[in-house]
Amino acid sequence: MNEDHPPKSLTPLDYHDSVVAHLRSVERHVWEWSASGVLAQEVGEIRDTMLRDTYRLEQVGHPQVFEACQTAMTRLGIDAPVTLYQANDGTMNASIVYVPGEIHIVFFGPILEKLDHAEMLALMGHELSHYLLWSIGEGEHYRAGRLFDHALSYPDAKPSHRETARLLNLHTELFADRGAAIAAGAPEPAVAVLVKVMTGLTNVDPAAYLRQAQEVEAAGAKSQGVTHPEAYLRARAVQLWWSGDPDLSHWLEKHLHGPLSIEALDLLGQARLTQMTRAFLARFMAELGEGSDEITTQLRAMFPDFGRQEEVPLDLTEIGVERIDDATRDYFIALMFDLAMADADAADATMLAAAKIAAEIGATERFSGALRRDLKWTKARSDKLVAQATKAA
Repeated sequence: MNEDHPPKSLTPLDYHDSVVAHLRSVERHVWEWSASGVLAQEVGEIRDTMLRDTYRLEQVGHPQVFEACQTAMTRLGIDAPVTLYQANDGTMNASIVYVPGEIHIVFFGPILEKLDHAEMLALMGHELSHYLLWSIGEGEHYRAGRLFDHALSYPDAKPSHRETARLLNLHTELFADRGAAIAAGAPEPAVAVLVKVMTGLTNVDPAAYLRQAQEVEAAGAKSQGVTHPEAYLRARAVQLWWSGDPDLSHWLEKHLHGPLSIEALDLLGQARLTQMTRAFLARFMAELGEGSDEITTQLRAMFPDFGRQEEVPLDLTEIGVERIDDATRDYFIALMFDLAMADADAADATMLAAAKIAAEIGATERFSGALRRDLKWTKARSDKLVAQATKAA
C-alpha cells in the first residue's frame, strides 16, 4: 500500500445522494415501499442458487484469495462473514450478490489466475465497495437501485426512469473503482484489473492505458454505457479522484451526463429543466420589459403563479453553448416563439428580445433557422431581425 499518499475516504457520489433525496421528497409512496428490503425467503434462494450453480471456495484450498479479501475488507472498514464462489461462466469478471450483513462474491472465468496480489486487492475492493454503498445508513442506496430495477421490469417504464437508472449504475461503478484503489493502495492496480477484464491478457501496463485513456477523453463525448462507463472513462475517473483533481466534479458532469438534453432527461434533469424554464421566462421578460395581458396569460398557462411572486431570472451562462444540446436550444427558442405569437401587436418587440437572447446563448443560427422553418419567415426578414438584435446589443 502506498503509505506516502494521504488516506482516502469512500463516500457516495453527489449523484447518489441527489437521487435518494429526490425519491424521498418527490416519490414518497414508492420510497416507503422500498423499505421492505431483502426478504428472508430471497436470502435462502440466493444461497441455494450459489451452492447449486457454483464451486464454493474454502479458505484452506485458496488462502491467498481469502487473505486478499480480508485485507481489502480491513482497508474499507467492513466486518462481515465472507463466502466466495467460482462460477462456470468462462468470461473473466466478478460480482457481488447482496445479502445484508453477509459478503457473497462470485468469480467468473480465469480471473483469479490472471491477477497479481495488488490487482487481487483491487478486485476485492471493487466488489466489496458495492456492499459498502448498499449498507450505508438504512440501506438507502440499495433501496434506490432496487426501485429502478423494479420500475424497469415493466415494458412501459418511462425514459426518465431508464436514464436515471443508467446514470445511477455508472456512478456506482465509479464509487466501486474508488474502493478498488483504496484496497490496493493506488489507482494503477484498479486500472490494471479493468484492462485485464476487458482484454483477457495476463500482463498489462496500467500507465500506458491511462495515457491511451487521455487521448480518447480528448474527444469529449459522454458515456454511452448502460451499466458501466467505458473502461477508459473509469480509468481516468479513478486517477483524477486519487490525485484530488479540483475539477473532478466538472469532469464527471461532462463525461457522464454531457450537455443537458431534453431528449434524454433523468428525473433530476426533469426537475432541473422545469426550474430553468421558469427562470428563463423571467429572464426573457426582463429583456422584453413590461408584457401585455396576452403574454401574461401565456406565461401562466405554463406556470399558473408566474409573476405572483418574485421571479429569479436565469443566468444565461447556464444554457451556454457547452451546457445544453441543440434539441434543448430549440426548446428555449420555441418558448420565446410561443410568447411572441401570444400577442400579435407586440410581436416585433418580442421577436427582437428573442433574437438578443438567442445571440447570448450562442443560438442565433438555430434561431434564424427556426424562424424560416416554423414561422415561414424569409431569409431576408430573419437576417434583418438578427442585424437589429446585434445593433441593439
